[in-house]
Amino acid sequence: MIGFLKAPFGVFLALFAVAVGLLLWATPLRAANIQEVRSPGGVTAWLVEEPSIPMLAVEIHFRGGTSLDPAGKEGLANLLSGLLDEGAGALDSQSFQARLEDLAISLSFDAGRDGFSGSLRTLTENAEAAFDLLRLALSEPRFDPEPVERIRSQVISGIRARAENPNTIAGETLFRTLYPDHPYGRPARGTPKSVAAITVDDLRTFVAERFAKENLIVGVVGDISPERLSVLLDRTFGGLPAGGQDIDVPETPAVAAGRVEVIRRPIPQSVLMWAMPGIKRNDPDYFAAVLMNRVLGGGSFTSRLYAEVREKRGLAYSVYSAVVPYERSGIILGGVGTQNGQLGESLSLIRTEIDKVARDGITASELKAAKTYTTGAFPLSLDTNARIANVLVTLQILDLGIDYLERRAELVNRVTLDDVKRVARRLLDIEAMTVVVVGDPVGVESTPSP
Repeated sequence: MIGFLKAPFGVFLALFAVAVGLLLWATPLRAANIQEVRSPGGVTAWLVEEPSIPMLAVEIHFRGGTSLDPAGKEGLANLLSGLLDEGAGALDSQSFQARLEDLAISLSFDAGRDGFSGSLRTLTENAEAAFDLLRLALSEPRFDPEPVERIRSQVISGIRARAENPNTIAGETLFRTLYPDHPYGRPARGTPKSVAAITVDDLRTFVAERFAKENLIVGVVGDISPERLSVLLDRTFGGLPAGGQDIDVPETPAVAAGRVEVIRRPIPQSVLMWAMPGIKRNDPDYFAAVLMNRVLGGGSFTSRLYAEVREKRGLAYSVYSAVVPYERSGIILGGVGTQNGQLGESLSLIRTEIDKVARDGITASELKAAKTYTTGAFPLSLDTNARIANVLVTLQILDLGIDYLERRAELVNRVTLDDVKRVARRLLDIEAMTVVVVGDPVGVESTPSP
């Protein structure tokens, strides 16, 4: 999560040069391009071979993220993500970073609610060395006192700085309300107190229990054969334990609180975030929900919310909504930022437009435009090896199948107006909205406590 702070300048230059080259690679990603590689040691990866550019992008993912942080140790996964490239094996922090820079290797880690991920970028000629550094980071992290305390201090400083940010306050309050008794409601980065309480033993326990082959997902794109990748998979991940900690995070619906909470701050503009229960990615209505949301607030310059709030009345610079699926839950999320005196009118318009879509659905022309965008924008987003590697991992996380890319457009185009209308009635309910406002809005007050 914070690894980008430490990427050496030389690596940036090298990767920038490679990235420019990648823009020239416009080979469409199709299911036929994807190969499943299974090593003799039983490690599986999905691979897209691209021999024309001498580099590799590797994405790894371990199931189970910040939601598994122990109570009182919130922020454990996030802190670890900043420490895995701070020394491993015989290499201390400086030696490890120097090795990355000398070989123009980019290695970083991130922690999300549902998983812990790693990203590796390297020139093909340095693939063996890059995979070896990844192996060391996952299997033999040192956690020397100086880097642990340095990264801990950075994390705590970041948490304190974000604590004054209206968007952070609104977001964390919203999730506490949506998930009061679930790990999704806890701060993923932790608190200054919880991060200060994390010990080196906690970090070592995390590595021993969470980095297991049964939880590992790998996606690789670039100049490498299946045979060579198979060898590197065993060298890199073969020493990990077969099984790890149970991922015991319960399924949960978001709370339909139906209330407004105003957190007063003396600032000229208020931040508003809202949410209501949504759906998970494996729900049969997922694409109907995506197309519905595209019309409501997902199309940045074409949505109904943008037209009513920004274009017609100039109340805000941006207004949005999104379908947000997690592994254990899902929400419809939205927001707007505007002057304190305009917050009430903006909220009223958002509610009105949500209610219109819930009651009447969308028009045929809106559905057609949403389908055109949804089917057309996806291939255009796959313009780098890293993004394609991310897609390979996501397809495996969601168990969508290796042929999913061939089926995706059909799944989108199969959605009918009646489907969208049914899903809008199912999901959009202003009585279930949780609204959090941070600022000093005029005419908007917190709902009285029951």
